Amino acid sequence: MRFQWLAVGVLGVVYGGVVGIRAEQCERPMPAGQLVREVVYNELQDHDRHGYWRYWIESRGEKETRLAEEVETADGLISRMTMSNGRPLDAETQHAEQARLTRLLTSPQERVRHRQDYSEDESRIGMIVALLPDAFLFEYSGEEGGCHRLHFHPNPDYPAHSIETRVLHAMSGDLWVDARLKRIERLEGHFEENVDFGFGMLGRLNKGGWFRLGRTQVGATEWKTDRLEVHISGRAMLLKTIGRETSEVRGGFEPVPTGMNLAQGLVLLEHGYLRSPQDSPVTLAMRR
Repeated sequence: MRFQWLAVGVLGVVYGGVVGIRAEQCERPMPAGQLVREVVYNELQDHDRHGYWRYWIESRGEKETRLAEEVETADGLISRMTMSNGRPLDAETQHAEQARLTRLLTSPQERVRHRQDYSEDESRIGMIVALLPDAFLFEYSGEEGGCHRLHFHPNPDYPAHSIETRVLHAMSGDLWVDARLKRIERLEGHFEENVDFGFGMLGRLNKGGWFRLGRTQVGATEWKTDRLEVHISGRAMLLKTIGRETSEVRGGFEPVPTGMNLAQGLVLLEHGYLRSPQDSPVTLAMRR
């Protein structure tokens, strides 16, 4: 999937930054709400006309740090883990990875499910980005490194009906917008109150949960997520604990041909990395 779900329902939003813009370019050009609408328009245009990319992704968990290589294709993302806790995969894990990829490429049911998940993720991202100007009220709160910083809080007049929109709408936080290109450079949000579903009987997301999303510019009009953190907890149906802990760093972005299928993406992965992930945080740490 091109973005994690929700950076909690939240997600789908993105970020990057350009430094050194002249002070006069950083003057507030318009009301904050209008600026956000123009930013969202730019984000959605990129989302609909995006290219395809290859990169490494480092995922940190409580017990393991994984390094994987990923390629975006027309049929969704294909990923292959290459390191665990800073070391090459052992034989058993390599076998499991190969079995997973073989199953994905040889099973029609797996490919259909994979493609459907990809399409749903793309639609969800577009929906979440599109509702930002209406779901929140924005106000300027400063300038940082060529970016407008905007504080946001829920718009009390916005009718949040679905679970995803209710989760998103319950957040407050800050948005950093590239002042020159009008693109999202950073997004941080948190729950100031518990979020209950079915008066708390069906589920609850706990107060204090938060997320942080960062983007970097990779092309003339394209930006990619390079950092993501999600820390959310709660309970569902009185029994099941909700736990969402995500910490990811991505880098080494290289464009790949448009329209590749999953098999072609795997071939690309198997022929070595275009820009070595030796500069990933995991490997650098192992060298020290």
